[in-house]
Amino acid sequence: MALERVLISGGGTGGHIHPALAIADEIRRRHPVCEVRFVGAKGRMEMDKVPAAGYAIDGLWISGVDRSLKSLRNWVFPLKLLSSLVRAGGLLRRHRPQVVIGVGGFASGPLLYRASRRGLPTLIQEQNSFPGVTNRLLAGRVSRICAGLPGLERWFPADRIVETGNPLRAAVVRTMTGEVDTAAARQRMGLDPERPVLFVMGGSLGAASMNRAVRAWVDAGDVDRPQILWQCGARYFADASAWAAGQPDLVCVGFIDRMEDAYAAASVVASRAGAMSIAELALVGKPAILVPSPVVAEDHQTRNAKTLTDRGAAVLLEDRQVVAELGRAVKGLLADEAGSAEMAAKLRRLAKPEAAGRVVDEVERLVGEGQVR
Repeated sequence: MALERVLISGGGTGGHIHPALAIADEIRRRHPVCEVRFVGAKGRMEMDKVPAAGYAIDGLWISGVDRSLKSLRNWVFPLKLLSSLVRAGGLLRRHRPQVVIGVGGFASGPLLYRASRRGLPTLIQEQNSFPGVTNRLLAGRVSRICAGLPGLERWFPADRIVETGNPLRAAVVRTMTGEVDTAAARQRMGLDPERPVLFVMGGSLGAASMNRAVRAWVDAGDVDRPQILWQCGARYFADASAWAAGQPDLVCVGFIDRMEDAYAAASVVASRAGAMSIAELALVGKPAILVPSPVVAEDHQTRNAKTLTDRGAAVLLEDRQVVAELGRAVKGLLADEAGSAEMAAKLRRLAKPEAAGRVVDEVERLVGEGQVR
């Protein structure tokens, strides 16, 4: 079934935007004449990131609600929701999509709701093991749910779930799975090519607790610690780099462009447990320590991490433990070569480099079936 017109909606964070773009890229690769458009929330990062990737986007006046009942944003929310529902209906009439895809985030709610009411095929790509509020509200209405991680039967109809994995853009898959020489990668990162490396990544903005853990370990003067490649995050870089200057066996960076080199250089990776980070780690297949962020909705990063740790594919450290326990956990993995190799092998078995293709397979099936719910 040829695809001619597709709408993709959602965003708010990179964890929603990156898989959406991966799906769009795969649709465009298979169906070069297909018009793929996005719908996002005005003022959110997708309004910049999506056009930069070469796709058109329309904005809805929508946002979430605050937990505080006194919040002004909560009082305005009903007006925003009504406005977005009207706007979503207009976009569906104007663009006449064959299928509507939601990736989570505020904007996907009004669009997928209106699409389902019009009898259009609808699909959700849920990245996390604990769905966000928008996707949970849409659970009974959509035609298909493409799961990034297992265990979504609690929230979605089991007969509509297809476990596809989380889509990564083709360039990311190529770099993550390509053979990169470890010694050469370490040299490019300013590290000793012969000694083990801990790669600490706290996301593009950084993770305060993980940064404190690095500093505490270095300050302790542990002569047996490995080299550390420390991605401290953009907002912490000025202070962290000033402190790190002159510290032995430590490379501090705010952001890493060549992630393939960072992963290749690593003997062990310590990371937050965002769904897309987990998808990358599975492709790379290195021993991993996951430190879930305590400030995300519904503690979903802990649930993400447990999908791996329950299978022996990673180590879980709670955020409150990481300062005291990071060094011990890293040294334990480095000392147990056989156990670490087994852990890495289990992690690699969870990799799904073809996830974007699997999602688009489901999109094509929905359109081919002319499925209506």
